[in-house]
Amino acid sequence: MPKSPEITARIAAAKAAVMAETELMHREFGRAKSERKYDGTRVTATDIAISKHIQKTITAQFPGDQFFSEELAEGTAPSKVTARFCWVLDPIDGTNNFANGIVYCAISLALLEDGVPIYGTVYDLARRVLIHGGPGRGVWDGDRKAQVRHEPPHSYSLIGFHSPVDKAYATEAKRVIENFKIRGLGSSTLHLAYTAVGLLNGVVEHNNKVWDIAAAVPLCLEAGAEIHYLNGSPFPLKEFSLSSGRVQYVAGNKVLSATLLKILGR
Repeated sequence: MPKSPEITARIAAAKAAVMAETELMHREFGRAKSERKYDGTRVTATDIAISKHIQKTITAQFPGDQFFSEELAEGTAPSKVTARFCWVLDPIDGTNNFANGIVYCAISLALLEDGVPIYGTVYDLARRVLIHGGPGRGVWDGDRKAQVRHEPPHSYSLIGFHSPVDKAYATEAKRVIENFKIRGLGSSTLHLAYTAVGLLNGVVEHNNKVWDIAAAVPLCLEAGAEIHYLNGSPFPLKEFSLSSGRVQYVAGNKVLSATLLKILGR
């Protein structure tokens, strides 16, 4: 099937826009001062600068596209997704890590068509690698073509996991910890992207927002992972809102995903 030149142009623009911000990201890494936002999460001037730069670059090239970022102003009203193409940006996923000099943080830019993520571009500061890909276009970990780990689950499988904000899920958390090796990197984007490229076996998440995962979802689906949403899929995205609910899911190869669902009692 021939590749759409409209999508190809947007992919090229996404990769260039993200890579253009890496120098700033590395320069301010561990130096940028953070402050609390209205929702209790942290933000730095670097988050805001990257958001503004990428939005300016993308909208200049594709003025008919919609552009959404985590770093919108407090009180920004929800926006209906009306354009064929829209973008969802998390300028720094893992801001706490970034501000404290912990390397697991990422720039995460997703391209959506009719509300469905079709390409993800993720800059992994820890490894200085651009992870990118989407359905029909492969997944690339730098120059390496990548895929999910296909091994069956075992007690040494590495599962990306954050302790749930809502303690109602503490029992589920306990089951995950009892059955697998846990890696809590502090970046939901990297948990899912690392699953796509085979660095982790899978993910269990209770805390995510749509901007945390929008770029990594197409990576996983193309790489051979399954994503099972535990409280309803956010896609196709109909509305972008800073006050949207949390997205819960498990991800990994087919057998691992089924095992995770069974362990969680879902």
